[in-house]
Amino acid sequence: MAQIQDIPRLTREFIELARAYLIQETIEPAKKLGHFAGYSFGATALWSVALILLAVAGLRALYDALPDSPYWEGLAYLITVVVLVGFLALVASLVPDRSVHDSHSDADGGGTS
Repeated sequence: MAQIQDIPRLTREFIELARAYLIQETIEPAKKLGHFAGYSFGATALWSVALILLAVAGLRALYDALPDSPYWEGLAYLITVVVLVGFLALVASLVPDRSVHDSHSDADGGGTS
């Protein structure tokens, strides 16, 4: 058991340990998460700009390749939209499923009564 004289030293040790634990378990992971989020937003912005520029370039290429008529120009726009929607569907299908499963419903046999 601690003596009365040891209480200030033990209190300082506790505060130092609590501070070190707080830094290790909350601040450092938060910094890493912030860096990851920053890089993710930057990559998203670059991919968005690249996709827009490629879509415009593809539209202009189709626009110039097709005959001069309002209907053919409309077809160029329609093809561009279909290709972009297809690309969006492809990207959405490649995203992993991150849904949260309820562990309590699995433990009692499905969770339905």
